[in-house]
Amino acid sequence: MTDQPPVPVLVADDDADIRELVAFKLEQAGFAVTSVGDGAAALDAVRASPPRIAILDVMMPGLSGIDVLREIRADENLGGMCVILLTARSRDLDVDAGFASGADDYVIKPFSPRELVHRVTALLQRTS
Repeated sequence: MTDQPPVPVLVADDDADIRELVAFKLEQAGFAVTSVGDGAAALDAVRASPPRIAILDVMMPGLSGIDVLREIRADENLGGMCVILLTARSRDLDVDAGFASGADDYVIKPFSPRELVHRVTALLQRTS
């Protein structure tokens, strides 16, 4: 059995409690987590050291999660990155807009942290 380094994950949410909970659960599951509190910091982080997956809150100050997602999808250097949108926006129109922007998954708040970890793991398995 080979020891592989932990998969890098970015968590971007302006709500510190949610950000810390998601980061804690992902770290418990063996992921290497970078956490940021807004969209501009998320974009800086993915460009500086691209994670394998980014979990983006849709409604953040400045750049929204959708804005960050569009920038990621427009950057050919970030083409392999998976993105999960995490949001309180649950209307069909919002979900459609998230997927149309290039999201790989869409998780609605309130959410189960355990389910989010399963979704991250499943997404990584499907795309590796």
